[in-house]
Amino acid sequence: MYTGKIRQILLITDGCSNQGDDPIAMAALAKEQGITVNVIGVMEQDTIDEKGMAEIDGIAMSGGGVSQIVYAQQLSQTVQMVTRKAMNQTIQGVVNRELQQILGRSQTMEDLPPEKRGEVMEVVDELGETVELEVLILVDTSASMKHKLPTVKEALLDLSLSLNARTGDNQFSVYVFPGKKKDVEKLLDWTPKLQTLTSVFSQLSTGGITPTGPALRTALSSFEEKQSLRSLLSRDDESYFEESM
Repeated sequence: MYTGKIRQILLITDGCSNQGDDPIAMAALAKEQGITVNVIGVMEQDTIDEKGMAEIDGIAMSGGGVSQIVYAQQLSQTVQMVTRKAMNQTIQGVVNRELQQILGRSQTMEDLPPEKRGEVMEVVDELGETVELEVLILVDTSASMKHKLPTVKEALLDLSLSLNARTGDNQFSVYVFPGKKKDVEKLLDWTPKLQTLTSVFSQLSTGGITPTGPALRTALSSFEEKQSLRSLLSRDDESYFEESM
């Protein structure tokens, strides 16, 4: 049974990056570190230009994740769908690797007889409910996102309600870019409660550049810091245990 955790970056944006690191290269780096990058492109009445579309698809592809272009009013259901779809995609990848070890050659779920495939999918669905999930959300707050931010807030609160219905543990973190004083600003540190966003979102201001690459780099650093802290705490627990013997 898969006992690891699933780590995702969920990028919500409406345009092209124009400052700092190449976001597609940053997404590839995330994938190397076992972090999936999913991207939702948000539209209103306008459309996202070809360059923006290519960047959104490129980031998700390099990050091993899912991309989706939506109108703002459809954002809530899309955020939930993309998060779930990427989670199941990750679990299916793990299951396929396990199958290859057991069955050899290049066997995947698609190679199994229909009844066996159904059994494996039941396991994937069960893991989707029980596996530990960490989602770092990156929200584009450049000028063109001004009228979309209330919808983004609603979508994230809906996401928290949806995922909190799972039996597995959830941890969320939220960063915005650009921030008030620097390219990327932490809005919410790691917590199981995304509801705390309600008060903070009303204080957000929009405008300026779109530093998507630096935002992804900051997201990776946040995961690394969380991992380092966890390792430090587990070592402290071990030393306490040894001292108490």
